[in-house]
Amino acid sequence: MKTRFYTHPICREHLTPPGHPERPDRLRVIVDRLDDEPFAYLDRREAPLGEEAAVLLAHPRQHLDKVKAAIPEEGLARIDEDTTVSPKSFEAALTAVGGATAAVDDVFSGEAGNVFVAARPPGHHAEKTRAMGFCLFNNAAIAARHAQRAHGVERVAIVDWDVHHGNGTQDIFWDDPSVLYCSTHQMPLYPGGGAREETGAGNIVNAPLAPGSGSDAFRQAFDTLVLPAVERFAPDLIIISAGFDAHRRDPLAEINLEAEDFDWATGKLMDKADRLSQGRLVSLLEGGYDLQGLAVSVAAHVGRLMKG
Repeated sequence: MKTRFYTHPICREHLTPPGHPERPDRLRVIVDRLDDEPFAYLDRREAPLGEEAAVLLAHPRQHLDKVKAAIPEEGLARIDEDTTVSPKSFEAALTAVGGATAAVDDVFSGEAGNVFVAARPPGHHAEKTRAMGFCLFNNAAIAARHAQRAHGVERVAIVDWDVHHGNGTQDIFWDDPSVLYCSTHQMPLYPGGGAREETGAGNIVNAPLAPGSGSDAFRQAFDTLVLPAVERFAPDLIIISAGFDAHRRDPLAEINLEAEDFDWATGKLMDKADRLSQGRLVSLLEGGYDLQGLAVSVAAHVGRLMKG
């Protein structure tokens, strides 16, 4: 089955202040890298504009309206000290949602075997009622809820290897045993939390990594905590919150992964999806702020997805 790739130019029009790490160039380097010859057979599509109703699968109307009201007619506006919006940010955020839900539809319809969505703003820090950490709406949470509502899925596993803990995803599914949330992340680090003892309704698996950790610690956490949890849960769909800021070059953290580690983790989750989820796997871009590290890591990730 083919690998599908969603992105959209509108996602580059979500603007941030000069020097901000979450910047439009992130998508530019991804698109440029995936134009290389090894990706000639990647099924490229423009992400569709999502519906506000999809946002409401994971967030209350009050949150959606608050984000919409924060969008300026010109210039930039701050939601918090880290999170900025510009005139096209709401449309970009809805397009990120649209890409995530379309990806879910694709793997259930058989249109694609797996899907990678490169959109911004990212999502995993967006809590049920709070935009934060560069994130407005929680794309992975919305995708999981969409799978349950539109496709009758009982169990969804979200695996988050972004170097920052996905507090938003954990918040949304804290007491919901129908969604497994597993996270590897540096601790201590923004946004705080993500301790092993935070287990929700038994559906939260946190695997914190100490600053300076590298491949061995990351792979051990995957092998001993994340993969066994996914195996026990037996999900109908696996969603990856694919942040690449655990790469050694990234300026916002102190984990020392290489592109090969993302290749390896992708392959492990594909094996689980093949055995447990009829191969259904959706990957959504989260962080990754060194452009070179981001490009090589995404190339490794997508290259593994394409190997099937």
